[in-house]
Amino acid sequence: MDTMQFFIYLLICAGVTYLIRMIPFVLCRGRLENQFVRSFLFYVPYAVLGAMTFPAIFTSTGSVVSGTAGTIVALILSYRRKGLLQVAGGMCRSISDGTGPDAFIDKKSEGEDDYIQFMYDRKK
Repeated sequence: MDTMQFFIYLLICAGVTYLIRMIPFVLCRGRLENQFVRSFLFYVPYAVLGAMTFPAIFTSTGSVVSGTAGTIVALILSYRRKGLLQVAGGMCRSISDGTGPDAFIDKKSEGEDDYIQFMYDRKK
């Protein structure tokens, strides 16, 4: 992709983002008087955040079983009113295999060296 094409795509993305945020201000100039609509819109950010993050919780570890275990631990710790750091630490500890951080650093997946060589050759 050349530089000119990149900036065209960037401007299109910026324009679409601006329109999405500006259209509600243009269409709804006055204060919303309907109590039902106001209460509905109050909860929309929480619903969207939940819809985006909840599926990723179960697939982030590569195993639905460990994702579920981490979620259960996080829910229990949250219910017991633990802090965010304690909940995150408990969740990470519940899905780890007990080998510590070196297990994630030292292990290489099969074919990783071939892929790195392929990407290096491709840039030449």
